[in-house]
Amino acid sequence: MKRNLCFLLGTLLLTACAEQTKKPVASESNTVLNAITKKYPENLEKVFDAHGGISQWNKAQTLVYEMVKPDHLEKHTTDLPSRKTRIDGKNFTIGFDGKDVWLAQKDSTAFRSNARFYHNLYFYFYAMPFVLGDDGITYEKTDSLLYDGVLYPGIKVSYGENIGDSPEDNYFLYYDPESYQMEWLGYTVTYFNGEPSDKVSYIRYGDWQKVKGVLLPKTLTWYHTDDTGKVTEARNTVTFTNVVLTDKEYSNDTYALPENAVVVPRE
Repeated sequence: MKRNLCFLLGTLLLTACAEQTKKPVASESNTVLNAITKKYPENLEKVFDAHGGISQWNKAQTLVYEMVKPDHLEKHTTDLPSRKTRIDGKNFTIGFDGKDVWLAQKDSTAFRSNARFYHNLYFYFYAMPFVLGDDGITYEKTDSLLYDGVLYPGIKVSYGENIGDSPEDNYFLYYDPESYQMEWLGYTVTYFNGEPSDKVSYIRYGDWQKVKGVLLPKTLTWYHTDDTGKVTEARNTVTFTNVVLTDKEYSNDTYALPENAVVVPRE
């Protein structure tokens, strides 16, 4: 479940679109949770329930959405059980076939960032809070987040060794104290330099929309912080549209490496 965003943040920020950050990754073993009925902290269970229930989410096989870009829509397709991925962008396609991340592009300038980092970056942001039900996760209470006079209780999420590309990364879920709907996500970044960071970046979730019985966000807004780490004003917003959550399993061909693609090596 995790990826970081240092490099991508800088690169994508230059495009003036909130393209940054990281993701959580599915683990292949579960040493803490019961294999049949997973038990989560009570407050996290309430967050899941406020969003339609993690059991409802787990029934789905495929998530599809489109990210609104200045001049086009970028389509993201994810197989939920395996986390195979396909991104159809402007003059490029990125995929993960379960083994390799691959990139196919019209020319060498079509996609200028790190395809391996990007292939599931937005999925993990978008699929909150449900991806926090993945295996290999440790939950802790954390300090509440104060914004505009409201205290949002928090849950700190960390990962076991060898879980994802950056197990040193942490996530912080903040929820409405009355409705238990998710309001904010905080995250730290490692990944490219290999050094964990104490700096927390923040995303606010808004315009929740019901899709196949669960609440998913229409907008994610990144916020600035001051020198003390306090959240200040909004920086930029990413909008998601044409969302589909289905129990239909797409063909493996959807995620398979095409002839004109190259495998993206690990850093």
